[in-house]
Amino acid sequence: MKRKGIFILADGLGDRPIKELGGKTPLEYANTPNLDRLAKTGICGMQDPIFPGQPAGSDTAHLSILGYDPYKTYRGRGYYEALGVGIDVREDDIAFRVNFATYENGLIVDRRAGRIATEEAHELARAIQEEVKLPVEFIFKGATSHRAVLVLRGLAKGYRVGENDPHEAGKPPHEFTYEDEESKRTAEILEEFVRKAHEVLEKHPVNEKRRKEGKPVANYLLIRGAGTAPDIPKKFPEQWKVKAGAIVAVALVGGVLKAVGFELIPVNGITGEYDTNEIAKARAAVKALKEHDFVFVHFKPTDAAGHDGNAMKKVEMIEKLDRLVGYILDNVNLEKTVITLTGDHSTPCEVKNHSGDPVPLVIAGGGVRTDDVEAIGERQCAKGGLGRIRSKYIVPIMMDLMGRAEKYGA
Repeated sequence: MKRKGIFILADGLGDRPIKELGGKTPLEYANTPNLDRLAKTGICGMQDPIFPGQPAGSDTAHLSILGYDPYKTYRGRGYYEALGVGIDVREDDIAFRVNFATYENGLIVDRRAGRIATEEAHELARAIQEEVKLPVEFIFKGATSHRAVLVLRGLAKGYRVGENDPHEAGKPPHEFTYEDEESKRTAEILEEFVRKAHEVLEKHPVNEKRRKEGKPVANYLLIRGAGTAPDIPKKFPEQWKVKAGAIVAVALVGGVLKAVGFELIPVNGITGEYDTNEIAKARAAVKALKEHDFVFVHFKPTDAAGHDGNAMKKVEMIEKLDRLVGYILDNVNLEKTVITLTGDHSTPCEVKNHSGDPVPLVIAGGGVRTDDVEAIGERQCAKGGLGRIRSKYIVPIMMDLMGRAEKYGA
């Protein structure tokens, strides 16, 4: 019997016990009747995005979860960011991820410019594209909130370049480093770009308005994640013979999914931030399942709360995720559908970054052998029937349950 599949990925879902939550993780502490229902009707476990103890980036984790070896296919994050915002990235281009940041007295005082609104950031990006002149062709485009993308045409050979992001507030931006002569030229162009963009941003009306309102200004660019076109051996739809669609608001994740062959499905109201419309996302997933065999649903705010170190906000976002899952469970036929829920990595509130901790995993739906787990959580899922597996096995398990896997051997 052939079934359809929904893969729900809650970014940064995993966490560690938190004192203010009574020693529970945010997932264990949150009120999650729908996630618990999914766990009770499915089989649970823990998964390592790359391998045990290895913190994973969102890009490398997604590649691994979708069945691609990141050590063979990954060539930097910037490429996926650019692809995700709709830029046609060529093989001889180099792409970078960019943050709008706040710069005062030689220091970066806010790496995200107060999580500036997407609309404001896009207006600033358009000004930079129009007013900055460089000795090479470039594309600069806003993504979500404080994020943006830079593509330098024809400089792929100069990809061995560092970054200017100090990764901490209160420190000065770094100078761009380089490893060879071709990369030296890239570094020089990046220094020129940052300087000229700063001049444009300082005087822009968006920042003048933010100053008057007492908000952090977006007057500086932090550039990192140099990336070139990856080597994808076989696209996901070709490999599994499915029509694959994705519902995602984050450029990076959208870029990874697009690179491996997913159709990106636009949805109004999804932002990738705390204010994202979870029901709009769930409704779109159910609708997409009518035309697609495999639907990937990405939920970002759980990761943002972990990076902010805000345990109660992460609890709130998990409860938002629970509503998304509830809508899907109420509107699909579980006998004819396989639903997977997990995260791309753990983002513990105490770390405020990705960690190497394993991530809870639930697979439910037609054909699933259930276990005795009755509620979701790190400790509960660790007792489940899937045990502790590598993330690269999740999709093959799903495809087998969906009746899409082919026998190996006679």
